[in-house]
Amino acid sequence: MNINNRRYTGSKYKLMPWIKELILNKCEAHKTLFDVFGGTGVVTAELLDIVEGAVINDFLYSNQIIYNAFFCKDIYDEKKLVKMMNEYNTIDKKSIVDNYVSLNYGDKYFRYDDAKLIGMIREDIEVKLKGNVINQQEYYILLASLLYSFDRCANTVGHYEAYIKGKEIRTEFIFELIEPIKTEKQIKIYRMDSNELAKKIKADVAFVDPPYNSRQYSRFYHVMETITKWEKPKLSGTAMKPPEENMSNYCRNSAPVVFKDLIEHLKVKYIVVTYNNTYDSKSSSSRNKITLEQIKASLETRGKTEIYEKPYHRFNAGKTDSVNHKELVFITKVDK
Repeated sequence: MNINNRRYTGSKYKLMPWIKELILNKCEAHKTLFDVFGGTGVVTAELLDIVEGAVINDFLYSNQIIYNAFFCKDIYDEKKLVKMMNEYNTIDKKSIVDNYVSLNYGDKYFRYDDAKLIGMIREDIEVKLKGNVINQQEYYILLASLLYSFDRCANTVGHYEAYIKGKEIRTEFIFELIEPIKTEKQIKIYRMDSNELAKKIKADVAFVDPPYNSRQYSRFYHVMETITKWEKPKLSGTAMKPPEENMSNYCRNSAPVVFKDLIEHLKVKYIVVTYNNTYDSKSSSSRNKITLEQIKASLETRGKTEIYEKPYHRFNAGKTDSVNHKELVFITKVDK
C-alpha cells in the first residue's frame, strides 16, 4: 500500500499535480519544504522530487507513526515483515480470544472476528518490539500497515466519527504491508503544536493546510489514535470514543487568531495556503472557522499574495451541499 491509500478528510492527493505545478512556477525558491499540517503525508511525498529536504508535522499520533514508516531511512528486514504478514493472514480468527479491539469495536467499526484479529496483531506488534524481535523501523512499518489495512475494511463513511448502523459489514480485514518511500532526501518528522514549531523551522516554502471547520481530527480518527497509542482507555458513547485530548484551536472560534499568529512567525520565503469555499456551508460542522478575507488579510501582512482556484469535488459524508465547490491556493512571496 502506498502513502495515499487511505481515506482521509481534506486529503490533497488528487490536487497535487496542480499544487506542485503552482509551487514550481510561482515559488522561485523551493529547495526546502515545511509541511505544517502534514495530514496523510501525501504533500511531502509528492513534492520530494522537487525539494532537497522537508520538515513534516502533525499532531496526531497515528500520522506520526505513518510518517516514520514511510519516510525514515533506518534499516529493516523486508523478508521478516513479509513472513509476519503471511502468518497473520493464516490465523484462524475464530480461535482468537476476545481483546480490547473486539470488545469495543467488534460488530461496530469492524466485523467481530476481524476485530479480534486486529487486536491480536496490535498486541503482538507491541510484544515483539519490547522483546527485541523487531527493531524500531520494523515496528513503525508493521503498525502503519495495520492502520492502513483496517482502514480499508472499516465500517465507516471514511472517518471514525461514527460507524454505519443497520447494515451487514461485508468488507473483510486482510493484513497488507505498506511500501516505504525510498529516498535519500532529508526528512524531519515532528508531532508538535504548529504555531510553536513555526518559530523554530526555517525553509523556502511553508505549505499550510490547517483544519478550517469544527471537525476535530483527534475525534474524527479516534479509532486510529486509540489503536496506535495502545493505552486501552475506557471508551464511551455510541461511537466508542476515548476521553478528549489533542484538541485543535483551528477548529474553534479562535481559528482566525491562531492562524494569524502562525503566519506571522513562519520563517520562510514563500507561504502556500490551501482553502476551500465551505464558509457558508449548510452543515455547521463543515462551515469554515476562518473566512477567505481573513486568510488573505493575514497573508498580505507578510507580502504580495496571489490566489489561484480550481473546481474540486471534496470529501462529503452526504449531509453537505458541495455544488460549485472550489479549492483555492494562496501563494505569498514573503517580504524580506
